[in-house]
Amino acid sequence: MVSAPDWPANRAAADRLVRQAAAAGVGLVLLPEYFCLIGHRDSDKLALAEDAGHGPMQAFLAGLAAELGIWLVAGTLPVRGAAEGRVLNRSIVYGPDGREAGHYDKVHLFAFDNGRESYDEGRVLEAGREPVAVQAGTLRMGLSVCYDLRFPEFYRALMQPPCDLLCVPAAFTHTTGEAHWELLLRARAVENQSYVLAAAQGGTHANGRRTWGHSMVVGPWGEILDQLPEGEGFVSAEVEPQRLNAVRTQLPALRHRRF
Repeated sequence: MVSAPDWPANRAAADRLVRQAAAAGVGLVLLPEYFCLIGHRDSDKLALAEDAGHGPMQAFLAGLAAELGIWLVAGTLPVRGAAEGRVLNRSIVYGPDGREAGHYDKVHLFAFDNGRESYDEGRVLEAGREPVAVQAGTLRMGLSVCYDLRFPEFYRALMQPPCDLLCVPAAFTHTTGEAHWELLLRARAVENQSYVLAAAQGGTHANGRRTWGHSMVVGPWGEILDQLPEGEGFVSAEVEPQRLNAVRTQLPALRHRRF
């Protein structure tokens, strides 16, 4: 997606794209980080925030999952937490029945300043506390968000027991994405011998920010199975249990871990 500062427009885009994916036979869909809003200011998230379990964004997502009979991992949306003046950046998983199957609050908060671009999520976000994995049908699915990708120990914590699929909704900047996005995704897939599904914001937004995009699915051997460089659309691939088993049997690195 290339999300705008307008929730109704983003809702329409998400609805259209999720329906396209479901019509193509996809049974599990991941939306990007901040699919609901990329505003003119970081503080715009505060006005859109909902209470946990209630609100029009969450109702829309639950209804869409139930209508289409899919697993829907709702990128991230702002949810009110305990800290005054801050929100949680929450990724919520909805099952085919429309019920919440679990959620994860982004633990690692991004900060970057190269003299031209400056970001500090800690100004408006409250950090989450722990990794979360969810059982999505037959798949054990590890949840993460964007900047988490730079912390391999975070994914190791998700691999006890091992996950079949790691989800990475993101809004990587063009600068950092061009340098590190593919490298980090493929590394996380290889070291955890898991599929990685990464849905990214990709394009120039109304606030002038440019995100890197390159949504992709990566296999457990580090191979890119599908990729969309920039703009609206979706990527897809099949998670094959036999492929996971073959990789983990031929090179039993997960069993060889000592730390």
